[in-house]
Amino acid sequence: MYPSSSAQTDLRPSSESAERAPTAERPHAAASEIRQGGDGKRIRKRLARGCLGAALLGTVAGVLILWRTWPWSVREPIDVLVLYGNVDIRDVQLAFNGSDRIVRMLVKEGDRVSEGQLLAELDTRRLKAAAVRAGAQVDAQNEVLTRLVNGTRPEDIRKARADLEVVRAELENARETSARRRALAAKKAGSKQDADDAQAAAATAEARLAAAQAILDLAVAGSRREDIDEARATLAALQAQRESARIELADAALHAPAAGVIQERLLEPGDMASPQKPVFTLALTDPVWVRAYAAEPDLGKIRPGMAAEVETDSFPGKRYPAWVGFISPTAEFTPKSVEVRQLRTRLVYQARVFVRNPADELRLGMPATVRVSLNSSQSTDYGAGSKDSGAR
Repeated sequence: MYPSSSAQTDLRPSSESAERAPTAERPHAAASEIRQGGDGKRIRKRLARGCLGAALLGTVAGVLILWRTWPWSVREPIDVLVLYGNVDIRDVQLAFNGSDRIVRMLVKEGDRVSEGQLLAELDTRRLKAAAVRAGAQVDAQNEVLTRLVNGTRPEDIRKARADLEVVRAELENARETSARRRALAAKKAGSKQDADDAQAAAATAEARLAAAQAILDLAVAGSRREDIDEARATLAALQAQRESARIELADAALHAPAAGVIQERLLEPGDMASPQKPVFTLALTDPVWVRAYAAEPDLGKIRPGMAAEVETDSFPGKRYPAWVGFISPTAEFTPKSVEVRQLRTRLVYQARVFVRNPADELRLGMPATVRVSLNSSQSTDYGAGSKDSGAR
């Protein structure tokens, strides 16, 4: 029994050692796991570097493709000159030519108006009264001039002649009375005072006769030329005042000077208007042009009247017929808002290219590309369709 007991005793250490064996090998396994984790990090780093490089290569390829396909890299035909600029239009600040209170505003922002259309009105009560008064003064002076031109009426002349005959009869009577009184005074039959009074009465009658004769002569001669001229001058002055009153009354109505679109409505009914206060801002729709810029080497290739085409980014592929209407005689630096092939500052010459815009698709400031055909040997007649094609 002892041997078996000892055998069992010998077996215990062996089982314990078997249990301790994995514990002794654990440091080697942990080191192996650490080595495997380091390799994974290195692999992940390599993968990240590879992805970054691929992304960079893709970006470079995209930039190259974009550069190749962008409009500035497109080669135009050698017989076409390409210019860059912006659509430009004129605007007008509309104001009343008088000072009074606004009573009506007939349009608002965005409304399209035609030439001569009524836009707003002022209070006209004071102006109408002034116009009526000026007209009455003209009528009165016109009658004065007519009377002077026509001269004395026949009835007045006949009356002057009758008055002359009356005075002549009185003169005859005064002379006879004076003669009798003098004879009586000479015979001491009458007083000398009575004779003197009779003589004075005869002299007075002679003077009245001369006056009556002068009045008749004036009646027959009619008006003086100077009086007629003065009446005409007075009439002309009053007519000018009447016309001024009518103009002031007409200026109480604000009309559109040309066709266009109301861009701003600056005043409202009830506001006091004056020539210094705009009421509307009107954007003119005709003419429409592109303010483009040509480099000095290209200046000899274009001239006013050459046919052109205009294209915008808003309507890709659509080209508007146009013509060169003006080329500036002076050079200037490229405006910052204009994109040209060479993105650097250089001297250019402004060219105004007028565009036909029947659908009203072009807007102020819209970037545009102008293509001028250099094979055009003759000037086009497009300019005849615009009333301002040659204006600067």
